[in-house]
Amino acid sequence: MDEIPPAPHLLIAWHSRTGASAAMAQAAAAEAPNARLLRADMVTGEALLAAAGYLFVFPENLASMSGLMKEMFDSTYYAALGRIEGRPYATIIAAGSDGEGAQRQIDRIATGWRLRRVAPPLIVNFAAQTPEAIAAPKQVPDKVLKQCREMGSALAEGLSQGIF
Repeated sequence: MDEIPPAPHLLIAWHSRTGASAAMAQAAAAEAPNARLLRADMVTGEALLAAAGYLFVFPENLASMSGLMKEMFDSTYYAALGRIEGRPYATIIAAGSDGEGAQRQIDRIATGWRLRRVAPPLIVNFAAQTPEAIAAPKQVPDKVLKQCREMGSALAEGLSQGIF
């Protein structure tokens, strides 16, 4: 989805190393009319400003958000600072353990931007603890993909109805 949908639209910014976060982001976009799905390295300050709300989907790496996702925030932080306050956001995290460190990081950034969390975090624990399991492509269970579709749909609907 390269074109900017008409406002109000949901920006789904994602990063994935093993396919889990990509699959979850795509599922979230599948039933979210007017969603714009952008890989984290393609997100610009303009893309953030154009969106009415955000869904951030990324893996936990070493108890933190992935580096590419952090780079997205670093490179767009000042372009958005003071200009997106009050906008809604939610998160989906592909975790190897508990995902809590990554969740705390994103919540601190969202606090700086003064975003408003509108859904509890969806943290999916893939329990990958060995080097082989961590690097292996991930299969996301259908139940989880359904939760992602529901989250994307609910966020998009909330934006279109003016609830958020």
